[in-house]
Amino acid sequence: MAHIYVYSPSGAVRDRAAFRRGIRRLQAMGHEVEVDPDALAAWQRFAGDDATRLTAIERAAASGADVALITRGGYGLSRLLPQLPWRALARAAERGTRWVGFSDFTVLQLGLLARGQTVTWAGPALCEGFGASDAADAAEGHGAVKAGGPDEIMLACFDDVVSGASEGTGWRLPARDVATLAGRPAHLARHAPLWGGNLAMVQSLLGTPWWPEVKGGVLFLEEVGEHPYRVERMLLQLLHAGVLARQKAVLLGQFTDYRLNGHDRGYTLAKVVEQLRSQLKVPVLTGLPFGHTPTKVLLPVGAEVDLLVEGREALVLWGHMH
Repeated sequence: MAHIYVYSPSGAVRDRAAFRRGIRRLQAMGHEVEVDPDALAAWQRFAGDDATRLTAIERAAASGADVALITRGGYGLSRLLPQLPWRALARAAERGTRWVGFSDFTVLQLGLLARGQTVTWAGPALCEGFGASDAADAAEGHGAVKAGGPDEIMLACFDDVVSGASEGTGWRLPARDVATLAGRPAHLARHAPLWGGNLAMVQSLLGTPWWPEVKGGVLFLEEVGEHPYRVERMLLQLLHAGVLARQKAVLLGQFTDYRLNGHDRGYTLAKVVEQLRSQLKVPVLTGLPFGHTPTKVLLPVGAEVDLLVEGREALVLWGHMH
C-alpha cells in the first residue's frame, strides 16, 4: 500500500522486540517498510550521536517514502534544531511524504510550521504504536500499551492518513466541558490552523527561532510523566506569554503516568484545568484522544480545521488531505 521509511531521530530504541513487532505489523498491513541503516544505533541515551541522527533525517527526507515514521520519541531533536535540513524536510512533504510522530518529534513539526505551511502528522511511533504487544514497552515510559497488540482506532486512523481518506476526528466531551460552553456558538473555529503536540516540547520552543507565531489557531496539548503542578506551570508560561489567548480553542489530550501525593490535598489535573479556564476566555476542551496512550488519533499539524461542538460531541474537521 505505502512505502514507509523508519528512522530514529531521538532516543535510542531500547525495546528491540517492539521494533521488530512494529516492522512485522506494518508489513502485514501490506506496506513496504524501509529501515534506516542507523535505526538501531545507540550513543549515550540517543539513537546515535548528533551527526548520525542528522544523517538519518536527511536520508528520510531523500527516501521518497509515502510516510517517514519515527521509531520512538524520548529526547534528542532539540539538540539538532539549528542543523536540521529544513528545506529538504519541507520539499519532501511537498512531494508527498507524510512525516509522522509525536512526543519529542513535536519540535521538528513546529519548527517546520514556523518556517512555512508544511503539514506534518502527529501520530504514533513505530515501537509504542505498531510494536505494541501484551507486555509493556520498556522504552523509558514512552509506550504504555494495550493487551492484544496495537490499538484498532490508531490503526484505522493511520490507514486513513496513508490512503488520503482522513477528514477529521471526534470525541465525547465530559459534562463539565459542555457546561463551560453554554452560550457559545457550535462552531468554535473555522479554517483555523491546528498546531501543538507535547506540552513540554511546545513550551521549550517559546522565544526561539523555531516558534510558530500562530494566531486564531486550535492548539492541542498532551503530556506524560508530569505532575499536575508541572503541567500548570508550563500552561501558565504559555498563558502569560499571550499564546493561549491568541487561539480560538485549546484542546487537552491525555496527561498520563504521573502520581499525586499527600501534599496535593485535592490538587488534581482537573483543578489545573479549572484554574486555566478561570483566567482564559478561550474555550478549553478536554479528552482529545491523543497522547502517550494506545488510543491515538492522527492530527495534521499546520492544516486548517473547523472545530464544532454538537451536544456532547466535539469534532475537529480538516477535509480531504492529500
